[in-house]
Amino acid sequence: MLLRHTPQKIEERQALTVNPAKTCQPIGAMYAALGIHGCMPHSHGSQGCCSYHRSTLTRHYKEPVMAGTSSFTEGSSVFGGQANLVTAIENLFTIYDPQVIAVHTTCLSETIGDDVPQIVSKAKDSGKVPEGKYVIHCNTPSYLGSHVTGYANMVKGMVKYFAENTGTKNEAINLICGWVEPSDMRELKRIAQILKAEVILFPDTSDVLDAPQTGTLQFYPKGGTTVDELILAGDSKYTIGLGKFCTEDAAKEMDSKCRVPYSVLDIPIGLSATDRFIMKISEVAGVAVPDEVTDERGRLVDIITDMQQYLYGKRVALWGDPDILIPLTEFLVDLEMKPVYIVSGTSGKYFEKRIREIAGDRVEGLQVKCGAGADMFLMHQWIKNESVDLLIGNTYGKYIARDEDIPLLRIGFPILDRVGHSYFPRVGYSGGMKILEGILGCLMDRQDRDAPEESFELVM
Repeated sequence: MLLRHTPQKIEERQALTVNPAKTCQPIGAMYAALGIHGCMPHSHGSQGCCSYHRSTLTRHYKEPVMAGTSSFTEGSSVFGGQANLVTAIENLFTIYDPQVIAVHTTCLSETIGDDVPQIVSKAKDSGKVPEGKYVIHCNTPSYLGSHVTGYANMVKGMVKYFAENTGTKNEAINLICGWVEPSDMRELKRIAQILKAEVILFPDTSDVLDAPQTGTLQFYPKGGTTVDELILAGDSKYTIGLGKFCTEDAAKEMDSKCRVPYSVLDIPIGLSATDRFIMKISEVAGVAVPDEVTDERGRLVDIITDMQQYLYGKRVALWGDPDILIPLTEFLVDLEMKPVYIVSGTSGKYFEKRIREIAGDRVEGLQVKCGAGADMFLMHQWIKNESVDLLIGNTYGKYIARDEDIPLLRIGFPILDRVGHSYFPRVGYSGGMKILEGILGCLMDRQDRDAPEESFELVM
């Protein structure tokens, strides 16, 4: 009983978070930066901060994550980190030769008020940035927001530093991708290719954090959005942001800077969200939806139809990032399941409003909370008061799963105790089939485990 002390009675908490359903901004900024080809993320703060950010990403993706650090000492913490960052920029370009250094701040550098753009300008003026190389930045104080906020800030920084409007529009569509797995980014490109739509996807961590084992060291894997593509994005005819929390700021920046109109959609997880994504691409690109895509949708609908008896009315608890939870909740409602408890550590009034809009009157007893106090402790209390049939979220829910004896389907970030999440997509219709297979596997395994001898069936 790992969580035996969680009380059933729920008390209002003003200033205490227990086991938060989020992590800090720089982790998101670091992950987004890795979606640029030849990019070296750089943590402007202490070595300890950078080590934590790298290790968390490494544990989730099971891949080495490289990043630089300004290595603040006590002196830097008092007098500022300008000298450290200028030296770091020079050393990184000299030793590791990245195309881009993507600087994100930390609590320490934000608290002392380091002016990163001014420091980067000083480095350029003193010849520390070679010709044809780039340094970009975003502000990511860990005492505000979450890893989702950090991701959004770095993606906005990509637009701010790279996108250019030459006055001559091209036929490309910008797909600004929210925080999903490398496999999901690859699947989005596959769908666009099937639709014969020209897209620029950024950031793109496919073939970076799921690069194949070749037996030779490749410091900068072949994946990632190139600088040329990011510059060209300013001339695209349209921008589609996937995930309001992660991409809306970048889409607005693209519109403001380069006059590229935009729409923000939910990440295409499940049936309805994928329908909207496919139809939007079809509309903007001016292409018909081919039979190959329609057939994929039909296969997902076929599984739903065949297995409805195992899904109907099952109560589900979810936690994680808002851009994932919104379409996932909609998918569960489409399956006629009951997503009753939902928490996200990322703040935003839109989240609760959208969840309640999706649930409507079809989910009785809905409890939803985000931001301060929306943590795994509260989730456990809700479950203690009235249990559920299934948990869906990251690894941090495994303690609740064990204590309350409830099946857990791992989706989201971070997943530290399983593999496969970065290799098998969960977006699109094929990703929906993968999620559905996982849900059914959890529920049917539990039915088999609990069945008495006389009800234990070979065919279910």
